[in-house]
Amino acid sequence: MQKSLFEKYGGFSVVSRIVLDLYDRLLDDDDVGPFFDEVEMARIVDHQTKFVSSLMGGPASYTDDQIEKMHARLTITNAHFDTLQGILRQTLLDHGVSEEDADAITASFEARRKLVVE
Repeated sequence: MQKSLFEKYGGFSVVSRIVLDLYDRLLDDDDVGPFFDEVEMARIVDHQTKFVSSLMGGPASYTDDQIEKMHARLTITNAHFDTLQGILRQTLLDHGVSEEDADAITASFEARRKLVVE
């Protein structure tokens, strides 16, 4: 039986480290960092850890409706989404995720673009 990427890379503990690093990078970015100015970081890191886990075939998941509702009040453009996607990909690579697997995870992220971009 083939392992999911979530299992292959070590589960929630590894995804949690990746997501914490991802948010350090996002907060430093002038384009997407301001989206998190008024956000309770512990809560969003928890949600994002579950979301990235689901992108990797892990047990947590979000429905399309949930994703749309979470982002409905934000004005996220394609440029913001592209920046976030690029930072996510580089963070995955910097944590030892192979290029092929990082591409698969970001492709899964890309599939949700229409739910997030205004």
